[in-house]
Amino acid sequence: MKLFGALLIILVTTAVGFELARRLNERPRQLRTLKVAIQALEAEILFGLTPLAEASHNLAKQTPKPISYLFEYFSYKLRHTELPAYAAWDESIAEMWSLTSLLESEKEILKQFGQTLGQHDRNQQEKQIKMTLAHLEREEGEARDRQHRYERMVKSLGFLTGLLIVILLM
Repeated sequence: MKLFGALLIILVTTAVGFELARRLNERPRQLRTLKVAIQALEAEILFGLTPLAEASHNLAKQTPKPISYLFEYFSYKLRHTELPAYAAWDESIAEMWSLTSLLESEKEILKQFGQTLGQHDRNQQEKQIKMTLAHLEREEGEARDRQHRYERMVKSLGFLTGLLIVILLM
């Protein structure tokens, strides 16, 4: 029975370590996906002159989950509520945020971007999109750096924590 408990503790802490490592791995991928989606949004609204709700709906179909939820919720809110674009964007971020591996700094970048949606002329909007993409690029570099630095350590720490707990309980 003790052996079973010890194995269970080690398995659980190792699984926690692997889950944390997966989140470190997911963050750069999600940031890349977000950058591509914002670039596609830029093309749709600035060059294709597609309305924001329709452009977001198109992006939701093309973008992998969980980032696609942002554009899906945003499109829905623009079509079915009377909210202005920035409020619909903020609510969409709030609804989908827990599904991502992104940090608060990325949330702030997206919120700032949302404040400018549909508020400026074409040139200003393009500048805001470029600035958002530059911020996301910086965050992606930091995320990749963190992933390389901490991914193996977090996996090992999960296992070693379980081993320590088992040793202390014996």
